[in-house]
Amino acid sequence: MNVTFRQLRLFLALADTGSVSRAARACHVTQPTASMQLKEVSDSVGVPLYEVISRRVHLTDAGRELARTARSIADDWAAFEQRIDATKGLTRGQLRVAVVSTAKYFVPRLLGTFCAKYPDIDIALEVLNRDGVVQRLRDNLDDLYIMSMPPTDIDLEDQVVMPNPLVVIAAHSHPLARKRQIALSDLSPLRFILRERGSGTRMAVDAHFKRLRFKPDLRLELGSNEAIKEAVAGNLGVAVISSHALHGLAHEHGVSVLPVEGFPIDSHWHVVRQKGKQASPVAKVFMEHLLAQSGKWTR
Repeated sequence: MNVTFRQLRLFLALADTGSVSRAARACHVTQPTASMQLKEVSDSVGVPLYEVISRRVHLTDAGRELARTARSIADDWAAFEQRIDATKGLTRGQLRVAVVSTAKYFVPRLLGTFCAKYPDIDIALEVLNRDGVVQRLRDNLDDLYIMSMPPTDIDLEDQVVMPNPLVVIAAHSHPLARKRQIALSDLSPLRFILRERGSGTRMAVDAHFKRLRFKPDLRLELGSNEAIKEAVAGNLGVAVISSHALHGLAHEHGVSVLPVEGFPIDSHWHVVRQKGKQASPVAKVFMEHLLAQSGKWTR
């Protein structure tokens, strides 16, 4: 096989964007040039690497294997460039981070202080639900992943960085919002609004209620903390969410934290990557920054 590094980058862009034209733009070449280069890659490998269905590129098994190989090569090269920069006293490169949606309440601020300190580092941030982050973790697409419930079926390097307390909230106008102490049994007549199944928050809540042998009367399952807060403020029920979604406040946006027995649930934020994956110099610098700054965001 005779495939150049530039062609591998182009194929990787194709795998990431799902479009020849977008891959061409990402690699700063014309679409005819990209099409020709991709055909040369397929011809060199000797088997089909992708097919176009309804204007969308779909990789074959061989194409997915090539994309994994190309990504590994590109990551190794980027790490090499960063190590060379480090010997010159420079800190630059790209950091790819994928986080679950609740982490959006604090991760951008941590990235902001990081970028202020290291302005030559570019950040690619993906904010997804837990399933999306776990899939990116399986595919090894990013440097680091931030979530509250790491998967147990993947060998991981796992660093706990800060607490993620889960609290019960109700509308400001709810009678329980004026109480100083509430038994969990007092919530039995109430309707609950919870995160969708599969989210880290929902997994922790379900496990906590199971331990306490409490069965909530579920009214709604929502995939957004903002939607949950709106529903609770509208007196549709009570909910359990991360205190980070309330910006660490006891009262926020028409809702109040209830002092319920057995709460907050003791949860934590984890930074993970696949075991054996070498952390790039930029990722190591970010981890140091994250650990140094995370205490300021602890609620």
